[in-house]
Amino acid sequence: MEKDEIRRHDSFQSFDEICSIAEERQVDFLLLGGDLFHENKPSRSTLVKAIEILRRHCLNDQPVQFQVVSDQTVNFQNAFGHVNYEDPHFNVGLPVFSIHGNHDDPAGVDNLSAVDILSACNLVNYFGKMVLGGSGVGQITLCPILIRKGSTAVALYGLGNIRDERLNRMFQTPHAVQWMRPEPQEGCEVSDWFNILVLHQNRLILIS
Repeated sequence: MEKDEIRRHDSFQSFDEICSIAEERQVDFLLLGGDLFHENKPSRSTLVKAIEILRRHCLNDQPVQFQVVSDQTVNFQNAFGHVNYEDPHFNVGLPVFSIHGNHDDPAGVDNLSAVDILSACNLVNYFGKMVLGGSGVGQITLCPILIRKGSTAVALYGLGNIRDERLNRMFQTPHAVQWMRPEPQEGCEVSDWFNILVLHQNRLILIS
């Protein structure tokens, strides 16, 4: 609704409020489930405002209290291949992890989305992006981001939006969707990991 004179600021105020609450309560990270942007190609004004909000709340000297112990080059498929708070050129105090939704999904020859822009700015950790080539059903492998904080172990799985019909066929095709389990680590068995799946799809509700 950015062209609506009355409601054009609503979504930005809401996002800013969410980030403010997260910062005040010193949460470990923000987790976004897709559709941060309503358009596949958001306007320059929208991009600038989103970047300003993220920069205002996420870049600070607050210490990050958790570790990512998985292979980050697999988790974050961009030019840098690591979680943003480990970049020595940025002070990231509030990490944000996000998948894409059906509105801000990747497109074009380079398969890029607006979330890739935020990732390239080192403001968002973009995960759950799958490469599906060809006209066949395809195959995807979900490798979790493994997060450790003290005795807490979280396996964070992400799957950005895939066309519903195709994903449905994939789940019905043997071995088309593969889930990688965490390997046993020192002081942490496979059963100790708490699993979270971030998914952005439609759900069919049948009403009789």
